[in-house]
Amino acid sequence: MSPYKLVFGKACYLPVELEHKAYWAIKRLNLDLDAAGEKRLLQQNELEEFRNQSYENAKLYKEKTKQWHDRKILPRNFEVGQQALLFNSRLRLFPGKLKSRWSGPFKIAQIYPFGAVELEDEMSGRTFKVNGQRIKHYFGGEVDRQQEAMPLHDR
Repeated sequence: MSPYKLVFGKACYLPVELEHKAYWAIKRLNLDLDAAGEKRLLQQNELEEFRNQSYENAKLYKEKTKQWHDRKILPRNFEVGQQALLFNSRLRLFPGKLKSRWSGPFKIAQIYPFGAVELEDEMSGRTFKVNGQRIKHYFGGEVDRQQEAMPLHDR
């Protein structure tokens, strides 16, 4: 039993394994031309069945993967005026071990159809549009945005 059959439960058929005989070779060997033609048609039909089966398997795999992915998407309902955190997906260039990928909080200025959200930075007052899947609710209170430095020198 082949490893492929152990893993996938069916035999592995490759197009190379199917016999490809030309008519001139059969004619030269004085074999029956009609029987060879029927055999060739059977091989072509078998190859077509393999293609259809692989297409169906790929289609089923795609559907299952889509269902799994869609289950992971959480429905989030936002309203204008709420606070939200924005996911920074570009942080991979300069990864910080303890640095948070969520920035904000931002105020939701407007909600567009199909998941687009306009956020407003309360410090600078500028607004920008983002995908609704990149934000999450912020339930904390006021954020103290002042930075304080504490030197760690021994005296």
